[in-house]
Formats: sequence, structure tokens, C-alpha cells
Amino acid sequence: MKSSHLHQIVSYCILAIIVSADVTLGIRFPNPIAQITGNPPDQFLKTAVFSLGSFWRAESVFGCLDGVVKTTVGYAGGSKSNPEYRSLGDHAESVQIEYDPRLINFRQLLEIFWSSHDSRQVFGQGPDVGNQYSRSIIFINGTEESRLAALSKEREQTKSRSSIVTTQIQQLVTFYQAEPEHQKFELKRNPFLLQLIGNMPEEELEKSSLAAKLNGYAAELCPPRIQSRIDGKINEIIRKGWPILRDV
Repeated sequence: MKSSHLHQIVSYCILAIIVSADVTLGIRFPNPIAQITGNPPDQFLKTAVFSLGSFWRAESVFGCLDGVVKTTVGYAGGSKSNPEYRSLGDHAESVQIEYDPRLINFRQLLEIFWSSHDSRQVFGQGPDVGNQYSRSIIFINGTEESRLAALSKEREQTKSRSSIVTTQIQQLVTFYQAEPEHQKFELKRNPFLLQLIGNMPEEELEKSSLAAKLNGYAAELCPPRIQSRIDGKINEIIRKGWPILRDV
């Protein structure tokens, strides 16, 4: 069976079994618990912000990567103060990524950025049509990021001369965090995975590295090796009948 379909089958089957006969598996769902992580202190982390279409998908793409500590969806690139989902003004949906530069660097994040959307599409991304999805932006904060962004854009343009890369490179001014219902959107649509991590409260879910990875896993946007690794962790928990996932 393909790994990309495994966790969906597991989720639906286990949920059905639990509802009808949870005693059979001896599975106990705990109350909300605090996440135990080995994240580095904040002073070691760096931040990157990108716009590449729907921020639900963008958060899923980056959250799965080893070295990414936290993901947050929001709005950036415009002039309106305090934008909201239904009133963005000239902002674009964006994702903010906090990462450990000892494990992943800005150049690698740029590679994911380019491979995860169509930088030549001018009024949306895929099925998402509209101005809030159409802007492809690399937000930079410093000369080194500016240099790397410009070089990566040049390389992207050389892949095809028949159309123009529309990606903008902008100095980040303000990143506005989106409303809670938009954070970890894909994970919240999978109640089984939420149970596996102990029913985290909203504010903890938004900050959780584990939730960031599972958000990508739920959307099936993790790199294959990470998707398989999480499959293995979940299978182990199912065999043991104790559904608390602390790390992946």
C-alpha cells in the first residue's frame, strides 16, 4: 500500500472502531497535555516569510520540514493596518516560518518555495483564484537574504524564457497573524491526529512544532521520507494502544 494513502485509511478505520468499540483496543484518550519538545532557544532561530498562494497549503508545505520549529499563517506585503481574512486590502496570504539554521537554511527554504507553486501564474494558484492568492513574494530581512532571493529568482527564470517569473522580492515590514481558525487548518480537519497529540488547546497548537509537522502530514505534503516516518510512528502507537504522539 502506498504511504501517501496509509494515514488516511488508518485515521478513518481507527476512528470508526473507537466510536463503536473503543474498549476492544484499550485506547485511552487523554486530557490536554503539554507538549515536550527539544526546540532550541528562540535566540538561535531565524524567521522567513513567503507568499505562494493559499496560506493553508503553504503552512502545510513548510511545516513538515526538519529544522522548521514553528509555522504561522497571516498577511503581509500591503499597506492596510490590521488586515482580516475578509478584508485584506492589498496584503497577500503569507506564511511565517521559524527555523533552526543549524538544520535548515534560507537557501533550502527558497527551493521549497519555488517548487511549491507556479511563480508564473498571475491571478491565483491552482484552483484558488483571486488577488490574495496571486502574489508570489519572497520577503527578505537583510542583505544576505536579498542576495539569495535574487539569485534564486534568476535561476528560476532560466528554466523557461517563454513566460515571466512574477515573484516579487520585498523587504518585510509587518507580518499580521491570521485569525485562529486559519492556523494549522489541515490538522484541525483530522480529529484522529488531534487526539494523538493530546487535544492541545488552540494557543499551544499554534506554537507547536509537532502540530506543524502533522499539519503537513494531514495534507499529504510532507517529503516522502518524513511522511513514511510519521506513518511508522502512528502504526507503533496503534499497536501499543496508547495514542500520545510526542514527536515525529
